[in-house]
Amino acid sequence: MRSALEHFGLTLALMGGWMGNVQAQTPADPVQQVMATERAFAKSMADRDHAAFSLFLSDEAVFFTTATPLRGKQQVADYWKRFYDKPEAPFAWEPETVEVLASGTLALSSGPVRNARGEQIATFTSIWRLETPGQWRIVFDKGNEYCRCAKP
Repeated sequence: MRSALEHFGLTLALMGGWMGNVQAQTPADPVQQVMATERAFAKSMADRDHAAFSLFLSDEAVFFTTATPLRGKQQVADYWKRFYDKPEAPFAWEPETVEVLASGTLALSSGPVRNARGEQIATFTSIWRLETPGQWRIVFDKGNEYCRCAKP
């Protein structure tokens, strides 16, 4: 029978290996962390996985999806469920720009939103907060009109 000290040492060794794997999968650069998180968030739409979408929402999330902002994780998740009901995603998004505060705890991401045919129809701006080590959650999200104006 193992002593409590041996058991504790084995537990620490196993946890150390697990934590090493987690850290190896998470980029050290906060900008890259947020880029990867935003891409995974967008993948939830492509994969038609509403449960995964909900995991990225902060409890305090505010989405400007409707005339009156949606407030709180549950309200956002409930409203966005309609975008996950059909077999094909109605739209997709991807980060183009990410900026992170020097503190490494708050970030802005933005990029294009495309319809099912791949045409840009809008842009998005999202604010992410580092809520626990390695866990970014979205706190604000707003879609913006897209102008197909001629570029100078």
